[in-house]
Amino acid sequence: MSQDVGKEWNAKEPEIVPVAGRIGAEIRGIRLSKDLDPSAIEFIHQALLRHKVVFFRGQHHLDDAEQEAFAKLLGEPVAHPTVPTREGSNYIFELDSDHGGGRANSWHTDVTFVDAYPKFCILRAVKVPPAGGDTVWANTAAAYETLPSELRDLADKLWALHTNDYDYGAQRNDFSSEALRHHKEVFTRRLYATEHPVVRVHPETGERTLVLGHFVKKILGLSSVDSAHVFSVLQGHITRLENTVRWRWSDGDVAIWDNRATQHYAINDYGEQHRVVRRVAVVGEVPVGVDGRRSIVRDHGAPAPARAAQAI
Repeated sequence: MSQDVGKEWNAKEPEIVPVAGRIGAEIRGIRLSKDLDPSAIEFIHQALLRHKVVFFRGQHHLDDAEQEAFAKLLGEPVAHPTVPTREGSNYIFELDSDHGGGRANSWHTDVTFVDAYPKFCILRAVKVPPAGGDTVWANTAAAYETLPSELRDLADKLWALHTNDYDYGAQRNDFSSEALRHHKEVFTRRLYATEHPVVRVHPETGERTLVLGHFVKKILGLSSVDSAHVFSVLQGHITRLENTVRWRWSDGDVAIWDNRATQHYAINDYGEQHRVVRRVAVVGEVPVGVDGRRSIVRDHGAPAPARAAQAI
């Protein structure tokens, strides 16, 4: 690490404190900002590759503009393809529970319905409830590595269709009519569909990771029944407790995760309490499967049929 550290380093050397055995670490001693020394960015980058998700406590100084500026140090920020950005920002995707946001309550990797889905995501807690509203992440590289060899061999050959036009209601048993209406009118206003290998080779670590989650419509080449069974088996291995880490948010916390090697789940257990988090995503690479084939776009932002906005 550089001895001539930038002004945004704390006085002491940064420290990595693992939060769980297979995924997740808290980084202490770094104040996030656009002025971070390059050695600090490399420190964060390497921690991300190793721990998959890293946490920073008490980053109260960050506002929307500073969060976006910091994100540029990790790559090229990208706005959500269907949901409008927060007013006054270029890339901020706000999840406000008062407007149905942040209550996904299901496992997913962000934006896998496009080909080059984000590689990193930076999530900032603006307002969190006194109890509830935790987020859980799962390590999809560890999940693949611990599969029985027969399942690994099968997964290596499989491809899946991902789309934002998935059955939102079927993914959860607590959805409200407001949340469903918001999903239909905003999230699926343009339809995307992409075929991804179920196993991608991580472009930086070389690890094999499972690409699944709630945007999967079906496993290609299988009947709907067989697809559902195979998906359930592989997805179940991803979300085994030993592959996960759970973070209890406080206002000002920041989580950064490698979206190429994780899934996450925002727990909707806080009732009418208010929760606001804001995310910036960084452009990723088109996944490459074990056989060297790249993901294939099948639908790239076509306007949804008018009935989608009138389905309620």
